[in-house]
Amino acid sequence: MTDTASVPTKPRVRVPFWDNARFACIVLVVVGHAIQRQTADSDNALSLYLFIYAFHMPAFAIVSGFFSKAAPPGVRQMRRVLTDIVLPYVIMQTIWSLVQWIVEGKNAFNPSEPHWTLWFLLALAIFRAVLPYLALLRWPLLWAVVASVGVGYLANVDSTFSLSRAIGILPFFVLGWRLRSWGVVDRWRALPSGAVWGVRFVSLAVLATWLAVVVVNIQPFRAFDLRFWFFYDDSYQALGEPEWWAGLLRLGLIAFAVLLTAAFLTLIPRRRTFFTEFGQATMYVYLLHSFVLYPIRESGVLKDEHSSAIWLLTMVFASLAISVALASPWVRRVFRPLIEPKPNWLFVDRDERPPAASRTDPTGARRRS
Repeated sequence: MTDTASVPTKPRVRVPFWDNARFACIVLVVVGHAIQRQTADSDNALSLYLFIYAFHMPAFAIVSGFFSKAAPPGVRQMRRVLTDIVLPYVIMQTIWSLVQWIVEGKNAFNPSEPHWTLWFLLALAIFRAVLPYLALLRWPLLWAVVASVGVGYLANVDSTFSLSRAIGILPFFVLGWRLRSWGVVDRWRALPSGAVWGVRFVSLAVLATWLAVVVVNIQPFRAFDLRFWFFYDDSYQALGEPEWWAGLLRLGLIAFAVLLTAAFLTLIPRRRTFFTEFGQATMYVYLLHSFVLYPIRESGVLKDEHSSAIWLLTMVFASLAISVALASPWVRRVFRPLIEPKPNWLFVDRDERPPAASRTDPTGARRRS
């Protein structure tokens, strides 16, 4: 097994492809959340929603897994799980509880039930905890798939601490980790332009075919509640399909998500673009966009006539604008204490070592310190 924990002897070279991919993924996340309220009254919105949800979180998990290390964590890595994942989760969970108490009158703070988008932080913590153990086994990806398919049969494994969803998307995280040792992405980046455009043509055909399938079958997909299957959260019994073959459906959806993610990633520019820099701020966009969308979603403005195609396009472009704004340098400066806290006072031993020139956040984004 390749040792991914070795310390590099020279500064890392930024790879624009990954920053581009991270920003593209987070834009899809924001779009999906922005149009969710419109799906009840609009087939167009539900079609776009299903198109995105078939692969957007698997893609995010794959990208995060690519930059994860399977070696047993050292003291610094263990501290960063607390400072980069656990503490931001507690902070944002507390803020969300206060917001819902003030706006909705809900008087409950329950750290075991993550608010809205915060489930992914807990999932990342779970991934970091189990990956060193999976790496000890033969066929770690196979065991991750078995766990994902198998957990759907267990009705007592629920969304408490995001456990069911974390196990559900675990295969994508492990696949991302394995891709690094397989060198797939390096070979992709080394391909000549002619070959790249040939692959991209096929990828466009794959994604266009999926979109066409969704549009044509939107009513059966709505009746089947297909969108809930893309959450990888509920048990098969809760999804209304307790039959033995339900696991095969999840297995098929996993394979399909990998196909769509591969097609999506091959369309990502390999060179630096105008949005490359935004890829360094995915955690900011992920954790803050829900506060921007919350009043829009809860006001009911996206229902009935406001679910039309014009409003759908409006929300798509608004999502892009929100993503760009939240990735801006001034937002990072203002919200850094919440997203990237540095609580040296919390630890028994202070880390006196100078900070690295750049650091990698839980999604794999490497930012300048």
